[in-house]
Amino acid sequence: MVYSGSCHCGAVQFEVEAGTAVEVEECNCSICRMTGFLHLIVPLRAFTLLSGADKLTTYRFNTGVAVHQFCQICGVKPFYVPRSNPDGMDVNLRCLKQQPALVKIVAFDGQNWEENGPALLGKSRPI
Repeated sequence: MVYSGSCHCGAVQFEVEAGTAVEVEECNCSICRMTGFLHLIVPLRAFTLLSGADKLTTYRFNTGVAVHQFCQICGVKPFYVPRSNPDGMDVNLRCLKQQPALVKIVAFDGQNWEENGPALLGKSRPI
């Protein structure tokens, strides 16, 4: 199924292909905890940026591998390239206009990323 999403102001629009039942991670690391990001990691081919590339700004921290992209207008981060799956896209489930029928939220201990990060490897691979 194809889901539409956007930042808060609508300047950044995207689509993501995912199932009607999805598993997402709720991470307790500093940035995810503060922003309330729910991680839906998909293969890059399942993500399409429709508009707003010129409205995105990038933020990197720690190892600099993750590419956090925020709307310059409203400040919302609707998606980013995750450190755990740099070949995919991590979409904030909360930024989708409609939600999958079944959402399983799994706690992820990102405060201890070095120990737990490998559990996320391969989430961006096609099923």
